Amino acid sequence: MLRQFGLPQAVLARKRADLSGFTTPAVLAALDSEAVAHAVARSLAWAEQPGHSIVTLADETYPRPLLEISDPPALLYAHGRIELLARSALAIVGSRNATQQGEANAEALARALSEAGLTIVSGLALGIDAAAHRGGLAGAGSTIAVLGTGIDVAYPSRNAALAAEISERGLLISEFALGTAPAAQNFPRRNRLISGLARGCLVVEAALASGSLITARAAAEQGREVFAIPGSIHSPLSKGCHALIKSGAKLVESAEDVLTELSGFRPSGYASTQQTVVNADTGLLAHMGHDPVDVDSLCSRAGMSAEQVSSELLRLELDGRVAALPGGLYQRLEKGQRR
Repeated sequence: MLRQFGLPQAVLARKRADLSGFTTPAVLAALDSEAVAHAVARSLAWAEQPGHSIVTLADETYPRPLLEISDPPALLYAHGRIELLARSALAIVGSRNATQQGEANAEALARALSEAGLTIVSGLALGIDAAAHRGGLAGAGSTIAVLGTGIDVAYPSRNAALAAEISERGLLISEFALGTAPAAQNFPRRNRLISGLARGCLVVEAALASGSLITARAAAEQGREVFAIPGSIHSPLSKGCHALIKSGAKLVESAEDVLTELSGFRPSGYASTQQTVVNADTGLLAHMGHDPVDVDSLCSRAGMSAEQVSSELLRLELDGRVAALPGGLYQRLEKGQRR
């Protein structure tokens, strides 16, 4: 319809008979229904509130990167700093069931890249998404959360406080009508917007069946750069990232790896984001390595009793240097990335 008649106003001004070749009779009938009229009135009332906007294809503020994808949304509901839609952005996505180290990595990288001037885009899910938003808010680039529900629906509820903070200091957007409840089919659909808004997509911890790989695939199809952080060969949450790297994604160990690939992007007030290791690990940490490990293995490596190892692990966990994992395993947290 847009190709045939022009902007949405021109489409809606046509006689319904002129539109019959483009959609079903039920859809045409809905255009003039009381339910749609009520939804429009509700949306216009919502848009009049401070900080609320409805951005359509006819608006100058419509994000240009979305015009490059095959199916840009006709409109976006936005709550917060609408000017962020015009900024250079990077998507950061990953597992909802992330490890503590994965969340720390996502937050640290998001913060460094935000400080370099990139706006961090993610999907407000638990785990990596939430960590990426926190990191984005900590830098000058801020963050955009793309929702898979109506913009007035708090989901997941555990991230309600984070969503409120983003609406104040960043930007919430959704293509779904007000009041749209969580539905499984809507989250893969919103993933194309996460990647579409950004110049590249960084995946942090993802299983082979992860929805994050849908976002990465959308990014590749849209001509965006795809990045992935490698992990332990024994971790299921590294399998998706390793598969991406095998298929051509750029391996990322630091923010510099991302910035180097984004040709034409000039960091703003940017300093090095490489982590500086001040002291070498000593004691039990020196025997842990970087993969998850159990108590018996640590006893063997360090020549310590189970009681000594357990006591030292508890101290390191309280100090934020070690994370306890399911199955009686423990993993070292890198310096400078403690939560």
